[in-house]
Amino acid sequence: MLVAPGAWAQNTYKTLHRFKQDKGGVDPIGGVIFDQSGNLYGTTVFGGEVDQGTVFKLIPQSDGSWSENVLYSFCSRTSCASGQYPYASLVFDAAGNLYGTTELAGANGGGTVFKLAPNSNGTWTGSVLYSFCSATNCADGGTPIGSLILDQRGNLYGTTSEGGAGQYGVGGTVFKLAPNSDGTWTEITLYHFCSLTNCSDGANPLSALIFDAAGNLYGTAYRGGGSSRCNEGCGVVFELTPNSGGGWTESVPYSFCPLNACRDGSGPAAGLIFDQAGNLYSTASYGGDPTCKGEGVGCGVVFELTRNQNGSWTEQVLHLFRGRNGAEPYGLTFSPAGNLYGSTRCGGHLSGCFAGCGVVFKLAPNSNGGWKETVLHTFLDHPGANPVGGALIFDANGNLYGETAGDGNLQTFGSVFEISP
Repeated sequence: MLVAPGAWAQNTYKTLHRFKQDKGGVDPIGGVIFDQSGNLYGTTVFGGEVDQGTVFKLIPQSDGSWSENVLYSFCSRTSCASGQYPYASLVFDAAGNLYGTTELAGANGGGTVFKLAPNSNGTWTGSVLYSFCSATNCADGGTPIGSLILDQRGNLYGTTSEGGAGQYGVGGTVFKLAPNSDGTWTEITLYHFCSLTNCSDGANPLSALIFDAAGNLYGTAYRGGGSSRCNEGCGVVFELTPNSGGGWTESVPYSFCPLNACRDGSGPAAGLIFDQAGNLYSTASYGGDPTCKGEGVGCGVVFELTRNQNGSWTEQVLHLFRGRNGAEPYGLTFSPAGNLYGSTRCGGHLSGCFAGCGVVFKLAPNSNGGWKETVLHTFLDHPGANPVGGALIFDANGNLYGETAGDGNLQTFGSVFEISP
């Protein structure tokens, strides 16, 4: 069931940090994470010592301000062996090490998986765990854009948006990095996309994976699938199931755009989340209302996938974006109360940023089975605009945190913000 008409709410919006066109980083789009002390960590795509991206830390001060500390600047090694352009958010392991990906560079030009280890003097040491395109024709994958996840044994899992050994060679992969006793890591490619005719199994995954309780992996692929309505397919939700004898089997719980004008959504660029009942939720960047953006493109949807008794999945559109209430949504997050929160790259106040500068929204379930949307904040081009990429996060007090990519006035080259209810 679709949501009720949107409402607007007054909340306290605060810019915690503005990125400037300097060595402090530019264009943070992956999202931020907390450590146990309440510090925020993230990446910028550009900026740093040689303008190829950074890892940063924001530290809360007693007066309510936040100070930035650049932990690492990319392309710091010869020929950018350390990688460049970290698009994704970071992940901590139990020992306090940070892990992430870079889109390009590394030893073979196909991007990297990196690790940052804290030192006793407050500095951090960076190392490259794997450089993609190590195999012929990038059969091991290339261009990782999504974030990583860790399992209980310390293995890393992620996706590459290109490369692989599928029929078309550019469909992307799902990979695993396993730590060895000598400190090295071994890469294992779990799946090559475009392994089926016309990439019906999906192509070009852009987001992080998630595990279910049984150890199966789920994710989204931006293209591919069974629809011919989109160029190179409209995208899929995929599942990888481990086999008893080794290896993984891929299945497609849902392929987007079987409906006229892609009313069910198209182009899923964000990762998935589970609710307590095992239903999957995420967004599709396009599709939905065919009148939004004209020519049937659509402004995107929030959707739910529910598993049926026979093992199949049913998709339900929970919300249609129509421009003024947002357009091009990204990742979702649940609150403890069961409400969904997210942001859109554009939409909102449509006179700015060419088609709006984006919104932060809340979806609350109704007693009749529907969802009610509330727009918590509308971006107006400055001091920040276009909240793209990673999902929002909560602190213990219920405040929301996220990032914007910058503004059209070139006053802010990205920001980190807080929204207090």
